[in-house]
Amino acid sequence: MSAVDADVVVVGLGPAGSAAAAAAAERGLTVVAIDRREQAGVPVQCAEFVPSMVAQDVDDIERVSLQPIRAMATFVESESPDVTSCFRGRMIDRRAFDAALVAKAEAAGAVCRFATTLRGLSRDGGARLNDGTVLRARMIIGADGPRSRVGRAIGQVNAPLVETRQITVPLPAPHAATDIFLSADVPGGYAWLFPKGECANLGLGVDPSRRKVLKPRLEGLHRRLALEGRVGREVLGHTGGAIPVGGILDLSGRLGRVPVLLAGDAAGLTNPVTGAGISAAVISGALAGRAAASWAAGDADAMEDYRDEVTAIFGPSIERARQRRTDLLACYARDGLPTPAALRQGWIAYPQYWGRHA
Repeated sequence: MSAVDADVVVVGLGPAGSAAAAAAAERGLTVVAIDRREQAGVPVQCAEFVPSMVAQDVDDIERVSLQPIRAMATFVESESPDVTSCFRGRMIDRRAFDAALVAKAEAAGAVCRFATTLRGLSRDGGARLNDGTVLRARMIIGADGPRSRVGRAIGQVNAPLVETRQITVPLPAPHAATDIFLSADVPGGYAWLFPKGECANLGLGVDPSRRKVLKPRLEGLHRRLALEGRVGREVLGHTGGAIPVGGILDLSGRLGRVPVLLAGDAAGLTNPVTGAGISAAVISGALAGRAAASWAAGDADAMEDYRDEVTAIFGPSIERARQRRTDLLACYARDGLPTPAALRQGWIAYPQYWGRHA
């Protein structure tokens, strides 16, 4: 087996990994980033919504935007929707979004290798790949998603993971809101309709213990919305994936003398209620790349500073969401099913969600 040396090995080239690779390479480090997929952003495994503030961290976001979002409509059971009128964001082309982030990393000097699978990590930090290569680095950044191999190597495993399924359907009329469907029949998650111009992403996520309801619940929602004339009957595409909902993991560790940082979904930085994680991935990835550069320059506190900064930025909101989700799931054990009031307390559109936790 051949050995390749790099200052930083980044595992995963989603938003977190690409941002980490770019930040580290921009600061003069040699970076090799790998991803098991054939190309960036494929397959798409998210609903493709990002908040407006992501423009602060991603250059030229307009170039990968499909349409603006101006409001959020929340449907609780069969009640009329509650509309949050100042909910700003945009729908993006996730393939183009990820490809643009990879291009930025490559422009900064990072070597980005697709169709390259991490087979394992040795106790001294060597990364064994599917082609027999062993990458040896001064630091490893794990940005390889909710079931991170890097995280597992340092004892950090996301649990639980919400299971999701999503279809793309025709959208007969323009729509500028994200539609959220809350129901006791969707345990541990929610359903969504996110518009993308002439089509929309229609999806559903549930607690992993209830994964068997995913397909029938999504099919039922699709039939209902099609009968109402809100979406077309044709299914244009399928996707799905896992979302970590257990809260933030320990963001750093070591394999022998090699320091390891986690970013994005690998670090548990996805909101346990909404499933949102793209902004957190980009921000944490960039901070991880900068921390790698600081550590390489002799800053012994860089890893701890990274952990503290990321936790300060995302910790309170993720912990609140984790508690709200825990409370909602407890309703099933205690009361059989959550009431509409309990569903509202568990969703970000309502003031009850933001009140003090019981």
